[in-house]
Amino acid sequence: MVNVTDLRKRYGNRVLFENVSLSLDAGKRYGLIGANGAGKSTFLKILSGEEEYTDGEIFISKDLKVGTLDQNQYAYEEYTISDTVLMGNTRLFNALKEKEKLYSEGDFSDEKVNERLSELEIISAEEDPTYECDVKIEKILEQLGFPASMHHEKMSTLTGGDKFKVLLAKVLFPKPDVLFLDEPTNNLDIETIGWLENELQRHEGTMVVISHDRHFLNAVCTHILDVDYQTVKEFTGNYDDWYMAANIIQKQKEIAREKNLKEKDQLEKFVARFSANASKAKQATSRQKQLEKLKIEEVKPSSRREPSIVFKPNRELGNEALEIRGLAKSYDDLEVIKDLNLKIEPNEKIALIGGNGVGKTTFCKLIMGDLTPDSGEIFWGATAEQSYFPQDTTELIKGEHTLYDWLRSFDKKAEIATVRNNLGRMLFSGEEQEKAVGSVSGGEKHRMMLSKMMMEGGNFLILDEPSNHLDLEAIIALGEALYNFNGNVICIAHDRELIDAFATRVIEFKSSGEIVDFKGTYEEYRESKK
Repeated sequence: MVNVTDLRKRYGNRVLFENVSLSLDAGKRYGLIGANGAGKSTFLKILSGEEEYTDGEIFISKDLKVGTLDQNQYAYEEYTISDTVLMGNTRLFNALKEKEKLYSEGDFSDEKVNERLSELEIISAEEDPTYECDVKIEKILEQLGFPASMHHEKMSTLTGGDKFKVLLAKVLFPKPDVLFLDEPTNNLDIETIGWLENELQRHEGTMVVISHDRHFLNAVCTHILDVDYQTVKEFTGNYDDWYMAANIIQKQKEIAREKNLKEKDQLEKFVARFSANASKAKQATSRQKQLEKLKIEEVKPSSRREPSIVFKPNRELGNEALEIRGLAKSYDDLEVIKDLNLKIEPNEKIALIGGNGVGKTTFCKLIMGDLTPDSGEIFWGATAEQSYFPQDTTELIKGEHTLYDWLRSFDKKAEIATVRNNLGRMLFSGEEQEKAVGSVSGGEKHRMMLSKMMMEGGNFLILDEPSNHLDLEAIIALGEALYNFNGNVICIAHDRELIDAFATRVIEFKSSGEIVDFKGTYEEYRESKK
């Protein structure tokens, strides 16, 4: 369905990828993976026609419907929610709207008006043969948590997370033959991600999706496209299948190189020793020819780099960690948290889950003192030292300070080596540490905040959606760091692999105001719900 031949993309002297030839077939769902900056989003934009490429050719038949997930959540503010979804099929949307206008304002004695109405009826029938588009839109929106009473409200009334859900509905509604999705799980809660997995598993065309959610990739993908070593390679299977295959291939290359280097050394020694010896001259010449034919391939370094995240508390937590009694918080007439009572014991690691807007971030801000509760009390243990990763990290880290100066500002007494090592652990080399914090990407800002937390040495970590903007390698490293951490954790996350890695207790905030408190792993929690 999509054919790519000898594709190349350059930015000045930098080659992002080259010699890419692929055939993306119907019935296959491709996960597009790679390190941050490797070119995943660029490759997807090239496939969808949003970005030019340097050389090569891309062919998608003109009779195929192509759907691309819109990234601008604020582009449809003046449209209703249902109309925004309908715009996923532009031809049908335009035809229906023009029909509405002609039926309400048109002069039916004018033959041209009647001819145009006939043309619009044909278009409507071609795009919506069963005349059920309204029903389909209503169904998909209700599945995403929007009751029918909301469908004619404007997009401007929704939160950012809900706008994104509508954009998902918009791209899925027309059932495109070719589907391009860039980070569709961002801003989605766990239940909505599960719904999306089910929808995509039924997609009959071809699909290319970028995601940093390993569980999602394993559930949805039949193939993997790996952007690395300045090219794009296809693997059969899901993410875990790719991970095993890629590691085996890399190991085989390293073994083959070592073997060839050893053989080269032996041949060189033989030639050097016997080339002047008449009785061995023939053998030496033969070895020389073998040496000339021997090819020792360089094992290219991968663009993937794993950060080294280690949280070491400066002091051990005592017998008391955190207790909350009768906590309540409202915004105007909206009661977000009501009469919340919790006791958190030392060394518990809590995954805080629930839909968007149910009070998870509010809870973190309350216990951190960034918000004042309407009522209730918060008791921290005498030895508790908090370290906080706020949800709006990308907005908080700004300005012209260098990365080094920004991190040093939180502890003027810290040794230079300590600051630089913390940045280095998060993959900022010496030169990169001199960049302005305002100029770095969202993923880099999240790594900066993790550097700060490592330097603080808190024994109680509170993290609000830290995995947003991080690549798969960084998310895996974060999960391991939280698992190995000798202290308390409260982490808001929608990434199930991350939650599985560390959580010993799961607290779910529900939209009804109910709080479900489960002591056990996330997997055990899911089993208990079944």
